[in-house]
Amino acid sequence: MLPELEKCSRSLLVSEKSNFLNEKSRHEIHVSKHSFNYKVSVVIPECGLVPAPISRVISGFSSFYLVRDLPVHELLEQHFLPSTAGRGSFYAISCNTHIDEDNCIALLSSGQLILSLTKDAYEQLGLEGRPSQYNHKKAMRFVVTLDLTDKSLTPGTKQYQRVLSSLKDRLVLRYDFLLTKSTSDEALQALLSRYPHEECKQAFSQQILTDIECPTLFPSDIQGKSRSCDPHHFLEWLGAVNLDISCTNASDSFVSTYVCPEPRSCVSQALVLTVTGFISPENVFELLQELSPVAWGTTEHGFLKGGENLYTFVCFSNQDYWLHMATGAQDGCPP
Repeated sequence: MLPELEKCSRSLLVSEKSNFLNEKSRHEIHVSKHSFNYKVSVVIPECGLVPAPISRVISGFSSFYLVRDLPVHELLEQHFLPSTAGRGSFYAISCNTHIDEDNCIALLSSGQLILSLTKDAYEQLGLEGRPSQYNHKKAMRFVVTLDLTDKSLTPGTKQYQRVLSSLKDRLVLRYDFLLTKSTSDEALQALLSRYPHEECKQAFSQQILTDIECPTLFPSDIQGKSRSCDPHHFLEWLGAVNLDISCTNASDSFVSTYVCPEPRSCVSQALVLTVTGFISPENVFELLQELSPVAWGTTEHGFLKGGENLYTFVCFSNQDYWLHMATGAQDGCPP
């Protein structure tokens, strides 16, 4: 085996500590900058029943649409663009496209349309972009970023017509898309009426774990230098819990020899809630508000090594929180 394959990909973990009541707390900013979320998990120690407020928030998560064979230029058409670009919480992302070999499209609520393109598609489209930062010696991928809120892209301007012409005439990009509900339901419904689509809802599951060992955490000791568990070990344990991997290192187990890190204590039960689907940052923040006592930006996502792209809030009863943001070795540093 090559030496490079024997090593695990380096990952990046950024941790910070604050309090939800602190006016300088950045927890809302971090959530809002993580535009696309597939899975949200909640682990509540010493709990055996989903609290009613949590259940209400999760059941109220906004549904989303899966639209088949949607041309990208439809997102820029005059009857749709003014009602979505930079307004409210509208997101769109191409579905079943692979970032290492396909063209991938994303529209953020800020109004930025991001096209991650192969070399051939980029040259055919003819729009100004930049080489992907994850190219090898020769540029094989390019990224085009269009700010749809910019006055130069107002419908009717020369630049708008040039961009629209590129997407309609030079290269028609068609993909299945996931769309959140628009602030202008009328414009969205008009678009949906022209393409096969289905309305989807996130999947919800819950599990109760009994007699489970948990790492010991103290709000003031985020780095685990004295009494608390180290952040890396804590996240490893949290992943094992979410995947229902035993942390007991039982003598008769040949599947896992993993054990809960020290220091640790045993709790009689813990509730694990999981929501999967297309989840908007606004829904994540609503859940965080209910969980607290009162996930970045537009950086390019790497694909050459690893694939970590997640964040974790640890909430304490005194309203302190820890925020751990993990990315792959070649992703941009979280804000």
